[in-house]
Amino acid sequence: MADSPTHFEHLDQLLADLGTALAREDWEELARLNASVKPTVEPLMAALEAGEIEAEPVRQRLEELQQFVDAANESATRARSRAESELRDVTRNRSAARAYQNVSSDRPK
Repeated sequence: MADSPTHFEHLDQLLADLGTALAREDWEELARLNASVKPTVEPLMAALEAGEIEAEPVRQRLEELQQFVDAANESATRARSRAESELRDVTRNRSAARAYQNVSSDRPK
């Protein structure tokens, strides 16, 4: 049972790190941290199943993790929409520049 607080501390730290990375929209860090979720949660779940820890603190942290996942999905969707919009703008500007170049080069000299 001595490891249980450590399991909670690891998950709490992971949640804090995930929140920081999300606030910064650091997608590379989020991907790196995402790989740590399962190895961090599994020992906690094993301790819960063994009756070594209470269910309520685990439930609260898992709810927090779910809220994080929902927020990350929303943020990623917004970032993807912004990127798509910016790409459309670049394409539109490039097309306008080409059209202007074609018109200006077709003028008789």
